[in-house]
Order: sequence, then C-alpha cells, then structure tokens
Amino acid sequence: MFNGSELREIRKQRLLTLQNLADKTGLSASLLSQIERGLVDPTIGTFWKICAALDVPINHFFRLSDARDPVIRKDQRKVIQLRNTNVKYHVLTPIQQGKIEFVLVEIEPGESVVSELVSHSGEECGFVLQGELRVLLSDREYHLYEGDSVGFPSTSPHRYINPGNVVSLSIWARAT
Repeated sequence: MFNGSELREIRKQRLLTLQNLADKTGLSASLLSQIERGLVDPTIGTFWKICAALDVPINHFFRLSDARDPVIRKDQRKVIQLRNTNVKYHVLTPIQQGKIEFVLVEIEPGESVVSELVSHSGEECGFVLQGELRVLLSDREYHLYEGDSVGFPSTSPHRYINPGNVVSLSIWARAT
C-alpha cells in the first residue's frame, strides 16, 4: 500500500494546501486527501502527476533501508506496484536525492504503464531487455524490441504499452 503520510509531509514542506496540489496535478483535493489518509492507493498515472507536481522522483516514496550504501543487491530491491496494476517498478537507484532515477520496468502482456499520456520535468531514456514495448510519444508511436532504446525530453507527453505475449522488461533512466 502507498504511504500517504509521506505525501502529506512533502506537500506541507512545500507549503502547499491540498487545493494547491490539486491545481498543480489536475486531480481533485478530495482524491488527494484520501490518498494522504491511506484510504486510496493512487493509480500509476495519478502517482506520476503527484511526483511531477512535487518535483520528487518516484523512488522518494519507497526509501531504501540504508541510503548510504551505493549497492542495491538483486534480492534487496524495492519494488513499486500500485494496487490494480500489472506493472512493477524495481528501484535500481540507491541515491535518494540524486539527479538520476534508474528503474527496471516490468509490464505484463497487454498492459500499459498509464492509461493516458503523462509529462513531467527532465529527460528519460529506456532500453528494452526482454519482450517488446510500444512507446507513445506526443503524436508518434514507436515499437521497440529487445535491444532497442529510446530517449526523449520528459516534457513530451508519453506512455508505454506491452503489446506482446511475454513480460516486457526495460531499464529506464530519468534525469531531472
């Protein structure tokens, strides 16, 4: 389950009201309140909007046990999977306050990361390790296969879909 109290703490540190955050995300203050109180888990799209509005990387909400250790062992990765999704984010970045966010994205066949195009600050690049991935980028679509890569400004509206029959594994780096 998503830790909404962490969201509330960051929002208050930034001196934002629920309505301010609602205005920045396009979400309702009521929904944000429910997320903060732990009554509702955000969807992936909602989660990205919140992270973008607060200018925090997604791994901020899933802290590692020892942020000073520069190594993350395979069996010690934090995995982000919000309720009602078949998408998992494996956090590969040990640094919480760095400028680069590094994740392994695992998408089940027929699933998408979000149901709508999202945009946020920074830039990102991805590399497909297994399966295939459709990248919708603004008004264009790119079909990637194992070994293919893509890079673009994160301000371009985008989303990822696994059109294949096997799990899609891709590594993504996002720089702020």
